[in-house]
Amino acid sequence: MKFEKPSAPVAPQPPEGCLVVAIRVPVRIVVLVLVVPVRVVWDAVVVGGRFLWRTVLRPVGRALFVWPVVALWRYAVVPGAKALGWLVKVLVLVPAVWLYRTVLTPVGHALGWSARRIGDGLAWVYARVLTPVGHACAWVVGGVAAAVAWLGRYALVVPAGWLYAWVLAPVGRAFARCGRGLLWLARAVGTGVGVVLYWTARILLVLPAVALWRWVLAPVGRVLAVVGREVWDALGHAWRIAGHISLAVGRALATLFRWIFVAPVSWVYRTVLTPVGHVVRDLVLRPAAEAARGAGRVVRQALTAARESARQARADFRRMVFGEPAQPRPVERREPMGDGTRTLGRSTTVLTKD
Repeated sequence: MKFEKPSAPVAPQPPEGCLVVAIRVPVRIVVLVLVVPVRVVWDAVVVGGRFLWRTVLRPVGRALFVWPVVALWRYAVVPGAKALGWLVKVLVLVPAVWLYRTVLTPVGHALGWSARRIGDGLAWVYARVLTPVGHACAWVVGGVAAAVAWLGRYALVVPAGWLYAWVLAPVGRAFARCGRGLLWLARAVGTGVGVVLYWTARILLVLPAVALWRWVLAPVGRVLAVVGREVWDALGHAWRIAGHISLAVGRALATLFRWIFVAPVSWVYRTVLTPVGHVVRDLVLRPAAEAARGAGRVVRQALTAARESARQARADFRRMVFGEPAQPRPVERREPMGDGTRTLGRSTTVLTKD
């Protein structure tokens, strides 16, 4: 028993009115008539562009841009970078390392030693001189500050506190009460004016705008939305149908081109040009190639004989002018083998004879 997988639930489509149906069919017919030529031209342009890209633009781009850039990188940039690196190494790095090792390092050690000695002297001055003087100055300043603080407290702070508590605070409270009363009065007046302006604007502006939106703009917008949606759907359907029509036209043209041009050319190539080419190859080209190879062998043999004759003539001319060259005398490198050699029955050697 087979169990089928339950399909996904399809969302219910809202019911379409007579206005939608009345708009859809003519719009789709008009859009299809207008879109089919555009789609055919578009497909032709796409096919032509792909053919032009494969046969012209890509090879020309490689010849004009890719290969010059690769050659420039390989034969100019890389050697130039290597030469520049070598120059930087020879002219900058090696002198800099030598300067660091032979000049800057000793100077730095000397400056460090001098800085340590100066720091030790300054530390001694700070500990023995500046610290006692600082303590004495701090004691004097602390006494003066305590005296000034006592005078400021009883000359300024206490009178200012009394003035704030008994004069400024009561006056400020009175001003605050007056300000709250004025603020309440302004708030009440503003509320009344705001209520009047609100109802005036509601009656004169809001209610007419709501009525205009509800009874005029919203229905017109719905109609325009329906028309726009149907036009968009019609464009989509027309574009797809035009694609099928363009594909059929393209296949028909390709079949016609194959029948009219490709098939005859192929038949002529197979039945006429190929046998003629074989006959020309067997009766003309191969004998001509064999004759050319034989002529080449004869010419090579003649050139070899001419070179040998010229070499022999030069050797005869040298013997006639300068004579026979001296032959090297052979040198005997082995020990002589005779009666004077040392044997088992005699005590003589080659150097000491009897």
